[in-house]
Amino acid sequence: MNRRTVIAGLGAAGLASLSGCLGLLGMAEHESSPAGVEADARAETGYEQSAIDALSIDRDVGPTNETVTVTNHMTKHEKAVDMGPLGSRRGAVFNVLTTPQVSIFGKELNPIEEMSTQELMDLVRSNYDGIDNISHDGDSDITILEQSTTRSEFTADAEFDGADIPVIIAITEAVEADEDLLVTIAVYPEYVERQEDPNATLLAEAVTTDVDEGASSDDGGSDGGGVESTVDAEVTGGNDSTHDGGGSDTLDGSGSIELDGNESDDDLLS
Repeated sequence: MNRRTVIAGLGAAGLASLSGCLGLLGMAEHESSPAGVEADARAETGYEQSAIDALSIDRDVGPTNETVTVTNHMTKHEKAVDMGPLGSRRGAVFNVLTTPQVSIFGKELNPIEEMSTQELMDLVRSNYDGIDNISHDGDSDITILEQSTTRSEFTADAEFDGADIPVIIAITEAVEADEDLLVTIAVYPEYVERQEDPNATLLAEAVTTDVDEGASSDDGGSDGGGVESTVDAEVTGGNDSTHDGGGSDTLDGSGSIELDGNESDDDLLS
């Protein structure tokens, strides 16, 4: 399935609540800085940093329809693992999302700061039509960027190359990353849970704001070079759009994903 739309939905939902205030205050643009995972942790777990994507969300606000733009960043990490009947495939992913903090008179306007992992999971569900049977499996405490936060695991069935694969989805609640908010999402098949669960935890604990932008193995070309999507009003509260430089994948108003025919788009939530 589409590797960018899922995480873009998180930022889109946040923009719905804060963009009106930004427009009134003349803050037309706000952008996060990318974050990643320390090189030693990537080497130890076998995950490769594959790309850093800028996910821009535009919304017209106010009587003059001023365009407000919020740019999030997603750093993607991937690993080939046992996919059961599909053999060894690039099916384990670890994504680091940053979204800008917007504070006015000491009040944080980006709602992602207060969202629980269940609410974040609901956003993933609402933006991805290839995932079913989601169940909350448990919570634990984790330290990211020297801040204690909640890490929640969910089980689900995700579509991969036409097959339903049981997966684990691990999401962390937002922590502060300099001037931004940061969320991590790990996805891997249940077949490799014993191996990848500690790996996903280690990656989350090794998140850094000092991202190595030169470490990415590609610039997103393996999945069509980009995506442009329109998220429906239920998620964004308006005529928002998400984009990262082009491409022909779209998310229509019904929440279904139209792919461009590139098989590599069908990685698990990556």
